[in-house]
Amino acid sequence: MRKVLFPFFMFIMFVSFTFAQTKHAITFDDLWAMKRIGAVALSPDGKTLAFEVTTYNVETNKGTTVICLADSTGDNVRELQNDQKVKREPVFMQNIDKISYIADDQLWICNYDGTNAEKLTDFYTGVSGVVWAAKGDKFLFVSSVYPDCDTQEKNKAKDEEAEKNPVKAKIFTELMYRHWDAWRGEKRSHLFLFDLKANKITDLTPASKFDVPTIALGGDKDYGFSFDSKDVFFTANKSEVIATSTNNDVYYIALDDPNLTQRKISLSEGNDNQPLSSPDGNYIAFRSMSRAGFEADKQSLILFNTKSQKLINLFNNIDLSVGEMKWTPDSRYIYFTAANNINESIYRIDIDKNKIEMLVEGNMNSNILISKTGDFMYYKQMKSTLPNELFSFDLTTGKTTQITHINKPILDNIEWKEIETFWSIGAEGAKVQSILVKPPFFDENKKYPMIFLIHGGPQGAWTNDFHYRWNLQMFASKGYVVVAVNPRGSTGYGQKFCDEISGDWGGKPYVDLMNAYDYAVENYKFIDKNNTFAAGASYGGYMINWLEGHENRFNAVVCHDGVFNLESMYGSTEELWFPEWEYKGTPWTNRDMYVRWSPHQFVKNFKTPMLVVHGANDFRVPESQAFELFTALQKMGVKSKFLYFPDETHFVTKPQNAKLWWSTVFDWFEQFKRK
Repeated sequence: MRKVLFPFFMFIMFVSFTFAQTKHAITFDDLWAMKRIGAVALSPDGKTLAFEVTTYNVETNKGTTVICLADSTGDNVRELQNDQKVKREPVFMQNIDKISYIADDQLWICNYDGTNAEKLTDFYTGVSGVVWAAKGDKFLFVSSVYPDCDTQEKNKAKDEEAEKNPVKAKIFTELMYRHWDAWRGEKRSHLFLFDLKANKITDLTPASKFDVPTIALGGDKDYGFSFDSKDVFFTANKSEVIATSTNNDVYYIALDDPNLTQRKISLSEGNDNQPLSSPDGNYIAFRSMSRAGFEADKQSLILFNTKSQKLINLFNNIDLSVGEMKWTPDSRYIYFTAANNINESIYRIDIDKNKIEMLVEGNMNSNILISKTGDFMYYKQMKSTLPNELFSFDLTTGKTTQITHINKPILDNIEWKEIETFWSIGAEGAKVQSILVKPPFFDENKKYPMIFLIHGGPQGAWTNDFHYRWNLQMFASKGYVVVAVNPRGSTGYGQKFCDEISGDWGGKPYVDLMNAYDYAVENYKFIDKNNTFAAGASYGGYMINWLEGHENRFNAVVCHDGVFNLESMYGSTEELWFPEWEYKGTPWTNRDMYVRWSPHQFVKNFKTPMLVVHGANDFRVPESQAFELFTALQKMGVKSKFLYFPDETHFVTKPQNAKLWWSTVFDWFEQFKRK
């Protein structure tokens, strides 16, 4: 018996050993080979899921998005195929077994198997963000048009005139003339209604100079129908100067009103958004920030009673900030996501009892869908070692199931290290959480260099996510221990913790970070404290610049799209409410704070080698910040390099540019390793 079992046992051991050795650390090619799941939809009968899948080709430097379908069990995954090869924005129609999608900027519908494709729109300015009415007889969409052009023919004529004109100069008469990564121009995003029976398209926000969805702090969840499709709700910012205003408000229009009067239902001077009608028609739920001018305030859950016309704040005593939300079919619960330490958890609130229950705690969860029977919840989930996949949650048993595995062939061949966390004591005794990632094939008896990461925002957080740019596993892949700290300003730790960075950019957050650094190098013996490096983007880049003038602990650092000169930044950025809140005024009303916390005031102390990275089309932190920073480094004789992308924004999104980014960052760190 032993003669038979022994060789079989050895064979199994050999196979297991061989398979283990074939695994490798994640590479750039792995990262960009991942299929990325986007928007997700659920069929009315709850049996079919549709979802966007984007793949990238590094050689062509482009991505392609298609729509895939799967049974709600995860079986029978297939592409929705017909003549329109590139598709996005899947939406199931409610009254017939059809699915709609956007192809070539127009709306199409087809059967679930892709047959009988029919083009529903031929709108010159394009169609996106479609929301269907319950009966499927009409839908909403948005399109960018000239406010003074009331027909598509006039829009086309105006575009053609501009194209023919050899003079491309623009005259601006108001702020927010550019935003994020694009020049704003004269067009505005308007909300349209397409009545299929009447074959009529109506601009619901005609001649308006405001945008639906709003240009900032909004999105595709900011408009929709009432339960009976007789009213339309939307979010808009009608402030005189939107560059200094976060006052997005919720409005509704009764479609039987010949004047299409816009009536406001929100009261806050902060950001109100995401109106969502309850299935029974009794309430409109929406998110609301109470403080004007603060884009990172708590998002409370508000109910507008459609009968009494009164507002109810369900979050008066709840220190959570709502992400996205979804009603249950019986209108009893609202499911919502909220930041929870390093997770984006899923909760539900009983609106009658005002009682909250956590359903899914760990990892990053989004795109909640509830079956019509109320028995199942579907959602996307990701973590540091798993890109977004679709999951189901049985609401009767509490069982969670991963139902798609679109990246399994790639993931199975990578040596992963799940994240760990530790807590340290920050400024004023606050508890500060950090993520730690060990390198692949980790040996606890060895010493490893450390990369210390600082997140942007600053009201953001390092989370247990799979990031396609600042990927924690990629940073660890070259043999580094990664420490990513959530100091003051980080979300997921209560609103007070988030608030305490404003007016104090180089104060408590700096102490939080350095205390976490000290804790890591003192308590993890496998960290080589003689070889530590730091990197950050946006506010993280600001903090890199602050450290440059206040620290000498790091061998070398990387500043990506970082703020360097607070005064010149104010005059060249676009969303002015941000610096006015963060620095408590303008450079001429509160100059002391701009001077106190500006890294450019401490150039005389600059010594640490720095790699500067910036994109030309970054209008949030304009490229001049990098020019000033690199000039200062060179004048001070600090070893420095400037990686400039003329075709990128605040982010590096093109595959070949991303490849250069990673190789340049790793080469920079390698150059300054001490043997």
